[in-house]
Amino acid sequence: MNPAIRKLHEAQLRKDLPEFRPGDTVRVNVRLQEGEGEKVKERLQAFEGVVISKKGRASSATFTVRRVSFGVGIERIFPLHSPTISSIEVVGKGKVRRARLYYLRDLKGKAARIKRASREEVAAAATAGTENNG
Repeated sequence: MNPAIRKLHEAQLRKDLPEFRPGDTVRVNVRLQEGEGEKVKERLQAFEGVVISKKGRASSATFTVRRVSFGVGIERIFPLHSPTISSIEVVGKGKVRRARLYYLRDLKGKAARIKRASREEVAAAATAGTENNG
């Protein structure tokens, strides 16, 4: 990639994002604008669900969050580095063996649950991440 283009992409990346993977439960706070003209109000709306996929890299990266609301599955695709995302909070870590969890679309009720990662696994992953960076 051209160095000038790479520099532009790096300038658009957000530094305040937590590390999360497919299977994790996240709460995404999205900025919404309500009203028209001069009466535009901005508010935050939370969307909490399971991350079923992450795609792309750099400024074009996206992730898909799925939740079930009133018996209907709802999926939203969020651009990872979008200014409309106020914050992302990791609510829980999940233990999955796949990168894409599209099979959850066909499951209902208790069958659609994901195992929680144990504290030891979360701690081991955290220490492994710091050892690779250092």
